[in-house]
Amino acid sequence: MIRMIWTLSAHTRYYLRRYMPTNRLLDAIRRRRNLKWGIPTMLLAVPYLLIASICTNALAAGAPGWLHLVVLWAVWNAMKFIIMGPVSLILLIRARTQEAIARHRIPARPAVKPFQGTSVLRR
Repeated sequence: MIRMIWTLSAHTRYYLRRYMPTNRLLDAIRRRRNLKWGIPTMLLAVPYLLIASICTNALAAGAPGWLHLVVLWAVWNAMKFIIMGPVSLILLIRARTQEAIARHRIPARPAVKPFQGTSVLRR
């Protein structure tokens, strides 16, 4: 039974990672060259919070109960984008630190001396 639940959760995670737009966007931001976009991405939480607010107001006015799922979805995505800002900043600092350490570990190349001998091709 546990193996079946584990397999089902692994397949569900794979599907959500692969096909859901917000997860694909967050995966793209986690790449080294896109870490700079983490803080501006936090602004994408605003539309999700607006959707959650509208649905919450509609639920208070007597809308159907399935809107609770929309509120849950919107708040979850908003939290993902809000958390991604500081996480991307930490990842960017860590990547730049590792790059600086790697640059300092590379020994300086000696200057290449020009060829002083006679060339065989000279006539």
